[in-house]
Amino acid sequence: MSIVELKNAKKHYALGKTTVEAVKGVSFEIEQGDFISIAGPSGSGKSTILNLIGLIDTATNGDVLINGQNVATLKDREITLLRHETIGFIFQSFNLIPVLTTRENIEFPLLLGKNNKLTKERKEYVDFLIEEVGLADRIRNRPNELSGGQRQRVAIARALVTKPVIVLADEPTANLDSQTGDDILKLMKKINKDLKTTFIFSTHDAKIVELADHIIRLKDGLITENYRAVSKTLPGS
Repeated sequence: MSIVELKNAKKHYALGKTTVEAVKGVSFEIEQGDFISIAGPSGSGKSTILNLIGLIDTATNGDVLINGQNVATLKDREITLLRHETIGFIFQSFNLIPVLTTRENIEFPLLLGKNNKLTKERKEYVDFLIEEVGLADRIRNRPNELSGGQRQRVAIARALVTKPVIVLADEPTANLDSQTGDDILKLMKKINKDLKTTFIFSTHDAKIVELADHIIRLKDGLITENYRAVSKTLPGS
């Protein structure tokens, strides 16, 4: 069973008296463990599709299925729970909480769900993620004391702390220099391989597209290409 499926999904926005057709009817499936790039120029619909998958927005027409559940049939509370338990988010602007330390930022999603206690098992998993992203010596630092690459590593660990099966990454290397971006991509590829986490990227970055094993290209709200490729590794991986 596919972990994500869109069936003739459309998304229209009202802009004054004009209707903007951001996504014009797209259909595709994503399997667990995919490292997938949704690529296209600005205005192609890739961020809108990421928002549909992330349950931040709802389709105007068509179906969006997450783990086999048609989200149109779910109540708001069920959607919130599905999003929290199934999906992690990584943003190009990091979106860390300035007053919290590295560790506190990573732990924060665990305090939002119905099981909002930091059990021994959860604390041990936070420790594991901190080691995995290479921030063991930065756990007490706040975001303004970290480099851009370190902040993105915090964001990656935070996205993984609820053990989501899907991680959505919106231009995760856009605010990083080339070398730091490569390091972040190596880290996400390693996590994809080791933990079987599905990564879905919305990106302009050719390096992400090259690393992907599933590539969807968009133009003007429509899919122009949808294919599987032999994924590669960055030099030094």
